[in-house]
Amino acid sequence: MKDDGRPLFLQIAEQIENAIIDGSLSEETKAPSTNELAAFHRINPATAANGVNRLVADGVLYKKRGIGMFVANGARTRLLEQRREAFAQAYIAPLLTEARKLGMDAEDLKKMIDAWRHDA
Repeated sequence: MKDDGRPLFLQIAEQIENAIIDGSLSEETKAPSTNELAAFHRINPATAANGVNRLVADGVLYKKRGIGMFVANGARTRLLEQRREAFAQAYIAPLLTEARKLGMDAEDLKKMIDAWRHDA
């Protein structure tokens, strides 16, 4: 795990979320065990368990007793909605605030985005 200042258990949870979002972990498939995560990342199993338990509490994973953790139905959709909302709060809201300060409207922003897309 890289040291990005966030707790390791949050990084573990985000790694699993990313795998669900990108489709490498499908709904109703078995998620990596806390021991597998701990061994792979060379961290304490309790830390890995904290990340997994966070996803269980959020309804992203569920436990099949004696078998392991599985990706819940609807997990990808739920995660995409959460990430889109976070994206809007982090990027769209400040963008709109600054655009208003500059006297720009939605059409001005659309033109600017289109111009950047074509230049990239």
